[in-house]
Parts: sequence; structure tokens; C-alpha cells
Amino acid sequence: MIFTKCFGHRLTALTLDGGMPISTHGMTQKLGRHGIPVRTARNAALAALAADLPSPILADVTGMHRHTALRWVAYARRDWAEYLAARTEDQQKNRR
Repeated sequence: MIFTKCFGHRLTALTLDGGMPISTHGMTQKLGRHGIPVRTARNAALAALAADLPSPILADVTGMHRHTALRWVAYARRDWAEYLAARTEDQQKNRR
């Protein structure tokens, strides 16, 4: 069964047509058939949460370890200026 924890409250299990709970593998397969990459979607959702929440709350809401939450928050708040400057420089070199 898949249970989702949201702000300390447990929601019901995810189910399909017959009311039977769906496994993580089953949900991954179904989403994949519709062109939804699960890992990419998961990471994007975690990055969005990490950008908006402090690490202790992220850890509590998602159930992840506090050190993992700290890494996600650091990743989400990373300054991309250095990367963008290097990319612009590479693009300018390729135009010459």
C-alpha cells in the first residue's frame, strides 16, 4: 500500500478502479506507460518543496532523514550564476 503523509496527517491508500491498493511498482509502471518519468517527477517535486520549506519541516513532512533534507535544501537553493556564466562562455566560443 502507498500511504502519503502530509503535515502530520495520514491520507488513505492510493487505489485504482476496484478499490484495491496499488503497489509502488504498479503505480510506477502505469505512470511510465503514460510517459511520466517517475524519478524525474519525484526529484522535481522534492526540489520544489526544498526550495520552499526549511529542512526540519521537509524532513518531517516527507519522512526523510534530517541530513537528506539538508542536502535537498542546499541543492534547491544553490546559486546557479557560476553555471550560467560558464555555459554562456561556452556558447560564445562555439559561435566563433
